[in-house]
Amino acid sequence: MVVRMRHTKSHTANRRSHHALKSKSFVKCTNCTALKMAHTVCKACGFYNGKKVLDLVKKIEKKQAKAKAKTASK
Repeated sequence: MVVRMRHTKSHTANRRSHHALKSKSFVKCTNCTALKMAHTVCKACGFYNGKKVLDLVKKIEKKQAKAKAKTASK
């Protein structure tokens, strides 16, 4: 079967010009000045927009307890 209407290389390249990956933009956290992605919770301190959103100490303790229980069961 023959292709009747072919797209030129320039037409294909123009269509694909928007397919490039965009780089992530990082900003400093207002609380701890660590780099974080814009509009996301800071992974270092758990603050977003000046408010504490995540309790990272509790999260770490839970992770350690889970790992301890896993090693104890072996």
